[in-house]
Amino acid sequence: MPNTPELLAKLETYIPADGLETVRQAIEYAKEMHEGQFRSSGEPYYTHPIEVAGILADMKMDVTSIVTAILHDTIEDTPATYESVSKKFGTVVADLVDGVSKLTRIESKTREGKQAENFRKLLLAMSEDIRVLLVKLADRLHNMRTIEGIQKPEKRRRIALETLEIYAPLAERVGVHAIKSELEDLAFGVMNPEARDSITKRLSFLRKEGITVVDNIIEELAKLLSDSELTPEITGREKTRYSIWKKMQRKNVAFEQLSDIMAFRIADDNIGQCYEVLGLI
Repeated sequence: MPNTPELLAKLETYIPADGLETVRQAIEYAKEMHEGQFRSSGEPYYTHPIEVAGILADMKMDVTSIVTAILHDTIEDTPATYESVSKKFGTVVADLVDGVSKLTRIESKTREGKQAENFRKLLLAMSEDIRVLLVKLADRLHNMRTIEGIQKPEKRRRIALETLEIYAPLAERVGVHAIKSELEDLAFGVMNPEARDSITKRLSFLRKEGITVVDNIIEELAKLLSDSELTPEITGREKTRYSIWKKMQRKNVAFEQLSDIMAFRIADDNIGQCYEVLGLI
């Protein structure tokens, strides 16, 4: 079964054996329910929920969330019912799957010019159980990763715009910044591929020139702080292509005029030491 061994390998690192067995049962159930269904790319449909579960496994989500991801389209798109899912996997999973289905229905009903209303309804649904939203975000992420399978350019653009306006902000709101950044980047590639390619080439050029020195700066900061016997967490990154583009648009400047294409974060649990660090920097 495509993708299944990779998913199980991820889960084996943190989920007990009885949980893995439940996941295997969910995979078999999803495969049976989605029999005869195919994605726009031509792949069997059940490969999609397995990939969605894989995204959540990377986040070390619990068994209930993983099983919900695998079954997230069954009540909406297959002969499966709330009762059948509840009987086989319990009411908690059935409630979560039903919650994802409700979000999908909200999404389809409010597409035409009602993004703000959609956003509010998604936030309301999120407050009931955060796992519903996390499954929906992972679902959207995999759909964006495979968006080239959609033939119509206008449909790809609509999905990308919706991703930028609703799902990336929601991902940021709940603190899953890796998903937020990838959603933005993938949507940016659909909405403005020329700008994204131009920024990609420019960043690549700067790396070759040795201008992007994130690791060196982190090392220098770490030495400065260790000399003062401070041990905060230091991270650094190159800013994303989409955030660079937004800043170019907001400031109406060319890439070469941007002074901050790298970002660094120094975190410490002690507020007083945070000010010490600030003083040293």
